[in-house]
Amino acid sequence: MSTHPDEIHNHSANTRFEDVLSARLQRRDVLRGGVTLASATTLGSLALVGCSDDDDEAGAPRSLGFAAVAKNRNDAVTLPAGYSATVLYAFGDPIDGGTPDFRNDGTDTASDRRAGDQHDGMAYFGLSDAGQWARTRSDRGLLAINHEQVLDAYLHVAGPTQDVNGNRPQAEVDKEMNAHGVSIIEVRREVGSNRMSYVRTSPFNRRITPFTEMDITGPARGSARLFTPFSPNGTRTRGTLNNCAHGHTPWGTYLTCEENWFSYWKRGDDVALRNAADNAQLARNGLSPNSAGFSYRKWDTVDADVYRRFNITAQPGGSATTDYRNEANTFGYIVEIDPFDPDSRPQKRTALGRIVHEGCWAAPAIPGRPLVFYMGDDARFEYIYKFVSAENWDPADAERSDRLAVGAKYLDHGTLYVAKFNADGSGEWIALVHNQNGLDINNTLFPFASQADVCIATRLAADAVGATKMDRPEWAAVNPVNGEVYLTLTNNTRRTQQGQADAANPRLGNANGHIIRWRESGGVQEAMRFDWDIFLFGAASDADPATTNVSGLTDANDFSSPDGLWFDARGVLWIQTDDGVFPGNDRSNNQMLAALPGRVGDGVVVTTTNAPTIAGAKATGDTVRRFLVGPRGCEITGVDMTPDYRTMFVNVQHPGEDGTLDQLDSTWPNPSRNALQTGAAGQRPRSATIVITRDDGGPIGV
Repeated sequence: MSTHPDEIHNHSANTRFEDVLSARLQRRDVLRGGVTLASATTLGSLALVGCSDDDDEAGAPRSLGFAAVAKNRNDAVTLPAGYSATVLYAFGDPIDGGTPDFRNDGTDTASDRRAGDQHDGMAYFGLSDAGQWARTRSDRGLLAINHEQVLDAYLHVAGPTQDVNGNRPQAEVDKEMNAHGVSIIEVRREVGSNRMSYVRTSPFNRRITPFTEMDITGPARGSARLFTPFSPNGTRTRGTLNNCAHGHTPWGTYLTCEENWFSYWKRGDDVALRNAADNAQLARNGLSPNSAGFSYRKWDTVDADVYRRFNITAQPGGSATTDYRNEANTFGYIVEIDPFDPDSRPQKRTALGRIVHEGCWAAPAIPGRPLVFYMGDDARFEYIYKFVSAENWDPADAERSDRLAVGAKYLDHGTLYVAKFNADGSGEWIALVHNQNGLDINNTLFPFASQADVCIATRLAADAVGATKMDRPEWAAVNPVNGEVYLTLTNNTRRTQQGQADAANPRLGNANGHIIRWRESGGVQEAMRFDWDIFLFGAASDADPATTNVSGLTDANDFSSPDGLWFDARGVLWIQTDDGVFPGNDRSNNQMLAALPGRVGDGVVVTTTNAPTIAGAKATGDTVRRFLVGPRGCEITGVDMTPDYRTMFVNVQHPGEDGTLDQLDSTWPNPSRNALQTGAAGQRPRSATIVITRDDGGPIGV
């Protein structure tokens, strides 16, 4: 994601993950001065029930087939020798034949027929000649792309403006709002090549923005907490915001996830006009009185209903149906989109909870078993969630054309869980269900009167049941080879005081982050218990191995602040970073690495000068290798491939983020659309989706 202030909204007293893991290690007799483990507590006890070593690795690649890319500060994409990359779809690109080409000088008018800004999570869907989902098709498809945020400095002629009264011009507000949301575009392979081009005039092309009308579904639909002047019965809303990571379903729909949605509103001093429950859940989600979010752009100062809603202050003498006090309650959800039906209305699936959703990743669908989705709440000391459908999976549903009706079947009914990590190295999923685990009307944090309340005040529900605090849970990915789940914990720079270091976070001032993984009990994804360890710790290669470089990273694979995460169908794990530079002198632009991940329990107990920890097997040049480095100032985020592994899509978000019009930090991409070239002098940078291919036409990465 593009911007994440150093703020914390979780002030509960719940056990932190680091405290739990420290207790775990104490129970295993790990001594700070060395490692002393009883033979009965070997990590081998975490082996997956029912899977042998051979089963665990069947079909997985045994090696990576490219030379590692060197770290660099170039203003272009860098790939291994033998690879090429072209710009497929950049900010401002038209998605129809009637919209003029993008001038990229700030004079382009507002339009929902152009590519949005800050490309993020995305997914590829094969497209049949009949216009339906074709899972194995690689030469034609639909690409769904999130547009998380906007770079105001480059969007307007000379940056954002306002009049003498502090109001914003509607033309600028419309440009900013239309640059948010989601793109759906048709892509086709070029003749004689694995490269892709987008079909500018395709009838499937579509933009979804903060103006787009959406249905609210699931337990919170019709709740009085969602009543607004636009939807007095709490069943509809307009738009989606801060769409960071994503997901997709076994029936061919796209899941876009609302991350820092709380940062777009202004709230005045209206505590006395609200009840205690409303004040509690607003504060828990970062919407305190007399505050404005870090993405607040005064959209509410434009004199029309669709803009005024961004001021959520309760008005004296008003109500939920006369002012927009509840508008923010209609954001913070998983939004399901049917990419194959441009006329369909997106669905906000409230059963999956209301948090700062980083993504929503499905475990492999198994006939006759519930569907399972994993989610992270991307903020410091927040939680990891799992949703288990009430209905068992019917493979026939993958062939239905009424895809959003299928979504209602599996995503509107089920059980939401939050993770708790136990001191003995196991974990458990705690149900967030009304009238269970203390989530009732007598709860002291929030009076949960219904499941709708649980789905709206999800963070408070997780606080109440004693979930384990984590360090910025971001993207997750499920290994298709053995079913293990990986999740990035990007960093937590708020851990700076002596004594705060512990086994899960053994480095004070941890700016580099790490990746956790777990194995569900018995390999059953809907299981209520799991075992876990830590896959990799981010670090610069020259950092002290006793305190920071725990995973033994080298110049070929060191990284910082893991963020994006994705398994391809072969079992290769792709890791993307959101750090900008390594600390100290070991500087590099953000990057993407490929990894052959191993499995839970393949490592050893290690010690550091700050705290002992348990790490997975150390990285080697054979198991983890840098594949891509992006241009200056960018984040590398979002990745997918065609089913034949010969075309890869990657997003380059906000190149030149720290620059200004007077001093550009990046001019990428080049007008030629060769992503490996720097841009033209004086050109404003643009976020873009790139297409990566091997020059010999072979599969990527191996």
